[in-house]
Amino acid sequence: MFFRPGRKDASPKERAIWGDLMSLGMVFPIAIAAGFFVGRWVGGLLGHPKAGLVVGLAWGVATGFWELYKVTVRLDRWDQEEHGKQDPPEDGRSGDDRPGGDHGPGR
Repeated sequence: MFFRPGRKDASPKERAIWGDLMSLGMVFPIAIAAGFFVGRWVGGLLGHPKAGLVVGLAWGVATGFWELYKVTVRLDRWDQEEHGKQDPPEDGRSGDDRPGGDHGPGR
């Protein structure tokens, strides 16, 4: 998909995807560290630094995984546009051959 032999330049869309993928390595630790320190600071202001630390840490981890989800959705959308097709059904049959539809035998 990304590595094509004999290709010298990449499209802007492909470069954007590569940028998203490479940024994930920085987003996770930054989000977790920011959540840790901001949670500890806010918890200290409210008189519960340990509770704030836990909430902030959970917020940072959730933020990192949310960014991973967004990049995965963008990558999947780009992949479907590039290949121009949907995933085949899991059972290997086409839509008309599946049971329960209006195209079944005797109908």
